[in-house]
Amino acid sequence: MRSRWNDAEASPFQGLDLLVYASRLVGAETSLVIWGGGNTSIKTRERDHRGREIAVLRVKGSGSDLKSVQRKDFPGVRMDDIAALLDRDEMSDEEMVGYLAHTLQEPGGVRPSIETLLHGFLAAPVVVHTHADAVVSLTNNDRAHEVLQGVYGKDVIALGYRRPGFRISRDVADAIADRPEAKALLLERHGTITWGATVRDAYEASIELITRAEEAIAERKKDRRVFGGARVPIREPAVRRETALTVAPRVRGLLGRKNRVIVTFDDSPGVTEFVSSVDASRVSQIGPATPDHTIYAKRLPCFVAANGSEAGATLLETIERSVARFVVDYTRYFEENRFEGAQLLDPLPRVVLVPGLGMFTAGKDRRTAGIVSDIYHHTINVLGNAGAFGDYVSLSPKDAFDVEYWPLELYKLTLAPPEKELARRIALVTGGGSGIGRAVARRLAAEGAHVVVGDVDGATARKTADEIVAAVGAGRGLGLEMDVTREASVRAAFEETVLAYGGLDVLVSNAGVAHSSPVVRLALADWERSFAVNATGHFIVAREAMRVLTAQGLGGALVFVATKNVMSPGKDFAAYSAAKAAEAQLAKVLALEGAPHAIRSNIVNPDAVFQDSKLWSDEVRRERAAAQGIGVDQLEDFYRKRNLLGVGILPEDVAEAVLFLASERSAKTTGCTLTVDGGVRDAFPR
Repeated sequence: MRSRWNDAEASPFQGLDLLVYASRLVGAETSLVIWGGGNTSIKTRERDHRGREIAVLRVKGSGSDLKSVQRKDFPGVRMDDIAALLDRDEMSDEEMVGYLAHTLQEPGGVRPSIETLLHGFLAAPVVVHTHADAVVSLTNNDRAHEVLQGVYGKDVIALGYRRPGFRISRDVADAIADRPEAKALLLERHGTITWGATVRDAYEASIELITRAEEAIAERKKDRRVFGGARVPIREPAVRRETALTVAPRVRGLLGRKNRVIVTFDDSPGVTEFVSSVDASRVSQIGPATPDHTIYAKRLPCFVAANGSEAGATLLETIERSVARFVVDYTRYFEENRFEGAQLLDPLPRVVLVPGLGMFTAGKDRRTAGIVSDIYHHTINVLGNAGAFGDYVSLSPKDAFDVEYWPLELYKLTLAPPEKELARRIALVTGGGSGIGRAVARRLAAEGAHVVVGDVDGATARKTADEIVAAVGAGRGLGLEMDVTREASVRAAFEETVLAYGGLDVLVSNAGVAHSSPVVRLALADWERSFAVNATGHFIVAREAMRVLTAQGLGGALVFVATKNVMSPGKDFAAYSAAKAAEAQLAKVLALEGAPHAIRSNIVNPDAVFQDSKLWSDEVRRERAAAQGIGVDQLEDFYRKRNLLGVGILPEDVAEAVLFLASERSAKTTGCTLTVDGGVRDAFPR
């Protein structure tokens, strides 16, 4: 492993700022830590609340990630309070966490790592702790003692597995005190600890330790078949993609029975080679590479009992049987290891491995599903490397259970804010690059949805998606070019949606165009264009949505943005009014057809939404003003005054109505028309 340390980059920093720099270097190496894993620390001199100079441990806090860690993510813990615990032999997790809360330089701030005492009990000024795949590969095999001795000799200390907490901190300190000449300490089935007098010393010690492990692995793997070679053929890339598009919604339906999940698909070479191998069905069921893996990905993945030749309904049935078997096995694992007060968590898998195809991972959002995927990539790497030295070994079921059902981890879940209204949902909004569509996309995202923004103008769709990501986080928005009049374009957008998120929950069919002209002057091309977008476009989009929603089996919501003109057509507006009336009829038919599948279909009828609108082009404004016998500059005021409330209608007003119909607040409503027009008497639904 190459050191990333750069003197020119590091020179402006010192103390904690230098540790932040080094921590990001560690985080940048994907093989060293999983998301949120690993921690670093530095011992400093600071002023306390009374102005006294004291020794302080700055240690990475819970919930931060090394590759993007900041200065604020390192809470300060008073070293005299840590030293007071050196004579203790035992301390419960609850007592330790409560104690540390009283030792902080910034009371009520970031919670320090559960491994804070491990850092504080060591005399070294700087400590680095990682979960390096290469080193874990050396410790997670049945010849670990012999292997470690051969690679490191007396340079390192190896400790058997201990769960994070006070006991491991105490044992690490004692082991290093007994072997002061040691350069590092390895925690079996967990990770590495290195230290140094300076930040660079501790960082370089980690790199040197891992490099030796990597060199040993490379030598050992020469001319060896990984995972016993292929058991089933790997499907061609195009076939894998097509199969994943069929399988992903069903997998999402299976894994989201109780709580919806976001599902991602991975058919990268390392994944497909592993899942299709001779050894995969066996080694995948041994256990996690480290305790941290269990928290996100559960102890084991669901390995689908497929021979690689299954397709269509046969493959789906095979996956369903394997998931059902996983639930039975997981429930038994819980019952065999439960302690008083433990409650069964979701028994469904987070990782589903399909021979010949690839891997599906699930999480409460795209970020979490990505973390699960990253974790299993680490696991595959460790499985392959450990197998070069001996038989892979892992935590015992009891040890894994104690981590997965660790009261401290479960308590953290209770501190999380309540999930938002559309959390775990996937929404696709057409015409989302501007106006109503843009406002709807942003509003649904603000309520927790993952939003795919489609627009014939791909640049504006991507801009809206970028705004969503900036507002609510990475992975929550996806902008796609989408022409609703072209089946291939619509199908491609839905395929990207399924591959990115696993399926769909909400369709907002909003894309539209307007053309104003008396019938006697209306060109056939303009009539057909209006119907292509305002009627047929809604059909093409809704048909694709129905296919995904029915495959999932989770229900869903279709929301059609129509117009006041459905109820009250406008003079010189025949092409628009007639096409939109067809859209409304389609929505009502879908209410009939969707009900048996718990798919609701509803309509929003807005009127005269000018702000940020491409529909109200200069030409349409001139035509509509002429139809009403007024000047263009009077048009917006004319529409405002004609509604009963005398109000202008904004895109955000329509977005609120769409949110209501997309959410569970309208769970018992389908076939409904909701007006957002300020009260246009002729347009009252009848």
